[in-house]
Amino acid sequence: MAQFSHEVMVIRVSRCTRSLLLVVAFIATLALSATGGRAVPERRPSSASVERERVVLLHGLARSARSMEVLATRLRELDFETHNLDYPSTAHEPEALVRWLDAALSRCCARGTSPLHFVTHSLGGILLRAQLETARPAHLGRVVLIAPPNRGSQIVDSIGGNAIFESILGPTARELGTQPGSFPNRIGPPDYPLGIIAGTRSINPIASALLPGPDDGAVTIESTRLEGATDFILVAANHTFIMREQEVARQVVAFLRSGRFDHGSEQSE
Repeated sequence: MAQFSHEVMVIRVSRCTRSLLLVVAFIATLALSATGGRAVPERRPSSASVERERVVLLHGLARSARSMEVLATRLRELDFETHNLDYPSTAHEPEALVRWLDAALSRCCARGTSPLHFVTHSLGGILLRAQLETARPAHLGRVVLIAPPNRGSQIVDSIGGNAIFESILGPTARELGTQPGSFPNRIGPPDYPLGIIAGTRSINPIASALLPGPDDGAVTIESTRLEGATDFILVAANHTFIMREQEVARQVVAFLRSGRFDHGSEQSE
């Protein structure tokens, strides 16, 4: 009897250890390069200059605006006006984050008349889609979602109920599963120009083991797809650093300018 109790205890400890390792691995995938700080200062056009097309950038879960700054810099070099927003991704429920985004857009972008584009990473794309359902800004341009969990993530299905998971990643993270009632799956299809860039490489084999099919270490390629999207393209990149890839920046610019990705590039296959 004592031996049986010992075996049961070992099994329970093993399961607990496995869950903890999965939580740590998933958090590492999301936040490996995250840095703190407020929104990155933007370069504004002078009153005498021609109004440039505007781009709002939104980072992913447990990241900051600095994770999008490489991409923002490239867009500014090509004469876009950027607004790289820093939002409290781990602090609030989804509805509160959507309200935060709505208020932030009113502050930064309500007065311009040039096209207002959006480029997002991961959770940022889900928040944007939810916000555009309720309060679409004037002069909406084109939208690019990078590595978005449009259909949720099976990793959240597996470990989203873990107390450590929620304590670190916050209440919105647990809403990113694949169930029909999850946050991503409650949002309707887009009726505006929207392109999706999905990664095909993973640097997290532990997290990828929970994902059914090709993935980027956090989201399967299939989960990034979205009914009603204008265009879709794959790049050889992982979820953590995909927004820093030169090829991703090139494809973002292609979509913002033409409404289509450049499918002739071998690197994007």
